[in-house]
Amino acid sequence: MPVKNLKVTLIQANLHWEDVDANLIMFGEKIAGLKEATDLIVLPEMFSTGFSMNVAKLAEPMNNSKAIKWMRKMAAGKNAVITGSLMLEDGGAFYNRLIWMLPNGTFEQYDKRHLFSLSNEEKLYTPGNERIMVELKGWRVCPLVCYDLRFPVWSRNEPHGYDLLLYVANWPERRIYAWKQLLVARAIENQSYVIGLNRVGNDGNDIYHSGDSMVVDALGNVLYHKQHDEDVFTTELNYEELEKTRKALPFLKDADSFIVNPKAKIQSH
Repeated sequence: MPVKNLKVTLIQANLHWEDVDANLIMFGEKIAGLKEATDLIVLPEMFSTGFSMNVAKLAEPMNNSKAIKWMRKMAAGKNAVITGSLMLEDGGAFYNRLIWMLPNGTFEQYDKRHLFSLSNEEKLYTPGNERIMVELKGWRVCPLVCYDLRFPVWSRNEPHGYDLLLYVANWPERRIYAWKQLLVARAIENQSYVIGLNRVGNDGNDIYHSGDSMVVDALGNVLYHKQHDEDVFTTELNYEELEKTRKALPFLKDADSFIVNPKAKIQSH
């Protein structure tokens, strides 16, 4: 049975700094305003707080998170998967954790592997040591978080691997050239659709984010790109075109084989 196309909605927004309630209301209004059905709704990194290091005040307990409960409600209401990362506490440790929430209320989770040392993220949060692969309408999706984009080994695809590589981010405008180039590079080298969803506006540290959210196909063609402004955009990813590219240019089968050992880099906190 052929795999159907995948409809993905990107919500590029200006976050309310360290204000969970305001962000959930804002995103709830944007999601309620969607006029067409979609399969996947993508929110930024730390979408309920902004990219904050204020874990003592803001980290929600994993077993009683207001934001996770909100995601469950939104996913059920739109009959779509909702994903984005949150500041969460689990077992006494803090995580920048991506939640992949299904409409039935169950979810998968991925802990950001590469913690951003320029902001001392690694001093407060615990890194993940395992990627996840999630399936949606026959598509295999690999969701990652922001700084993970700079590390191609962690993002590496393989034959019969993922069809969509997804990054949620709070990537500042002053390094946006790298963001745009690396999204295209990840698409070409992994023969996959790549989506990068970023925020816009100034955060609480007066760091400006230009958005520059993008959708890129497996040949590196940019199908969507939005700068500076908030935007709610729904696109349809074509599986037949992806398979056509992979069959015409079967590069993945010639890739080097290797095993990543992330545990070798994990630090205790």
